[in-house]
Amino acid sequence: MKVLLLEDVPKLGKKGEIKEVSDGYARNYLIPRNLAVEATNGYIKHIEENKKTEEKRKQSIKEQSEEILEKLKDVTVVIKVKAGEKGKLFGAVTSQDIASKIEEMVGIQFDKTWFEEKVNLKEVGTYMVKIKLPQGVKGEIKVELIPEK
Repeated sequence: MKVLLLEDVPKLGKKGEIKEVSDGYARNYLIPRNLAVEATNGYIKHIEENKKTEEKRKQSIKEQSEEILEKLKDVTVVIKVKAGEKGKLFGAVTSQDIASKIEEMVGIQFDKTWFEEKVNLKEVGTYMVKIKLPQGVKGEIKVELIPEK
């Protein structure tokens, strides 16, 4: 019997997959526990349509991420900070500070979770910060910290 899995089932498959199982396993275990339903032609078509729309959505998000990366490649994010004589900052510049400055400079929504690693800059200078946008689009942006006069 072909079944459509409604939940992840260990040693069988993941949610949304169609699997061939014995009739007894399906009727006595999977279906009563709402882990699966019998895979009729209607269910199969429905799942295929959902997969197509999900792929289109993911492709759209990836294209948007690539556009954001292209905009940010040529931009240097300049942040004025209060610093001591030797370039040490009073505090630190974090991912939230950089994300806010990017939104201000470029005019795009930038989430602080898109930074690949924790950002905690404590000295004046120029830094290359790695970012990882949705759908696995990776790149680097240039961040320059300059002291306020």
